[in-house]
Amino acid sequence: MCKLVAFLIAAGALVAQPALTLEQKEDFLLHAKIVKTHGAKKGVTGTTRATLSDGQITHDASIQTIDEEKRKFETSHGTEFNFRDCYKFNVAAYRLGVMLGLGDVIPPSVARNYEGHGAAWTWWVEDVQMDDQDKQHTKTEPPDHNRWARQYQVMKVFDQLIYNTDRNMTNILYDKNWKLWMIDHTRAFRTSKVLLNGKDLERCDRQLLEKMKLLNEPDLKTELNKWLRPVEIAAILPRRDKIVAYFEGPGAAKVFDHVQP
Repeated sequence: MCKLVAFLIAAGALVAQPALTLEQKEDFLLHAKIVKTHGAKKGVTGTTRATLSDGQITHDASIQTIDEEKRKFETSHGTEFNFRDCYKFNVAAYRLGVMLGLGDVIPPSVARNYEGHGAAWTWWVEDVQMDDQDKQHTKTEPPDHNRWARQYQVMKVFDQLIYNTDRNMTNILYDKNWKLWMIDHTRAFRTSKVLLNGKDLERCDRQLLEKMKLLNEPDLKTELNKWLRPVEIAAILPRRDKIVAYFEGPGAAKVFDHVQP
């Protein structure tokens, strides 16, 4: 499924901006006015690309309004029960990412109404050169394969933590500096307390591992209770425990020192 793909790599001139903090980007997303909108392409579900301005800064955002639940849903991976596809998970993934030191690889996302509907407004990733699908199709190799591989492993660990059922090649983006960006988490945060695929735990960033160990229920509730249901929050720590147990046990030799993305 290609949900945000063409969208985040579509052509469109963005005004060069000074470096902003995450908090400044969040504030911009919450309050900037829409200058114009762009039509969705490739069947992007419930998503709009909008150019925003606050009078000083002009930047684009993706606006997702998807909010669906089904008792039973057929996916490319099989049947999923109690299926949920929700814009709130984008905000939750970003907020959890900040707690884990991943705020520089998951674009800021905030909740703000759009045309009378709840929506996630997500910062448009600048200078995207390709997504992972394009990378594989063109057989393009990153200049530093080790750095790329470590970023990819961080993504895999994060996806196991949030039980992301929809990580595909089109929501893995690379900017001009070959930083890997994770986008589109509307099908994450399932209620399962086991891992989606333990085999994806290949290697882990030491800094990420230490920050995962610091997660606790009170902090998770404080940060995520607006975006996740109690049962969705309750499933995070049991999954965390399994990840930590692996990388402090049989996978201990696979922990690597943090490298800036």
